[in-house]
Amino acid sequence: MSSLMTQEGVLHYEVEGRRGEPLILLHCWLGSWQFWRGTMEHLSQRQPRRIFALDFWGFGESDKRQETYAIRDYVSMVVQFMDRLGIDRAPIFGHSMGGTVAMSVALDHPSRVSQVAVTGSPMDGASLSAPLKLAGREWIGRLLWRYPPLLKSVLWGYSPFVDPDRQGIYAQMVQHLSRSTWMSFSRSIASLRRTDLRPRLGEIRIPTLGIYGSRDGVVNPRQAHVIAAHIPHAQVEMMARSKHFPMLSEPERFHALLAGFLDGGPG
Repeated sequence: MSSLMTQEGVLHYEVEGRRGEPLILLHCWLGSWQFWRGTMEHLSQRQPRRIFALDFWGFGESDKRQETYAIRDYVSMVVQFMDRLGIDRAPIFGHSMGGTVAMSVALDHPSRVSQVAVTGSPMDGASLSAPLKLAGREWIGRLLWRYPPLLKSVLWGYSPFVDPDRQGIYAQMVQHLSRSTWMSFSRSIASLRRTDLRPRLGEIRIPTLGIYGSRDGVVNPRQAHVIAAHIPHAQVEMMARSKHFPMLSEPERFHALLAGFLDGGPG
């Protein structure tokens, strides 16, 4: 377990490998670095790399004392992390909300990002499913937090839209829920809902990869077409058997795509 102090408090992260080029991984809403565990192990076996998986503020083991949990706050968090560890430039990969943050870092700090990959990530917050949009209303977040059985019932009902392994993904969501707060739960997804990167995507000049599950019930998989339309040089891949977690549903193909992209060619 590793951590560092930022302007906004303690930032927790995990690292795989002690030498080689850096790679930064960013997790989804209501998640933590642990969703990247398999990816870290796979990529570290291919070639020496220092692979960092961060916990966003308000999630996992990172600080939970903030008042806001906006996408711009997480962009600042990534840049502070890179500054503190002396990372001038690196590939940044993100899943769901983490991918939106990764793309935002590439747009706001283009000199710091060498490659960007997103998985099931909204480029336009309007592509979020209706339940996630509702979760961004603070009165709903407060209500769900006040009645944990209600919150767990909502997660159980929503879990089939997230991943085919309903039991497994529900258990993981409940585990991650216990490490968050109503503010990080509601305010982060509300910020994601308000985010629309489409007008700026044409500014992206670095190698770009978009991976989407064709059966995703969390983020409309047509966001893949948004990336293809606005970033003509981007590599876009659809995974037919996946919902919102291709790294869990089709890990071999998913990891091959990421590894190939890192190596500069198709997966």
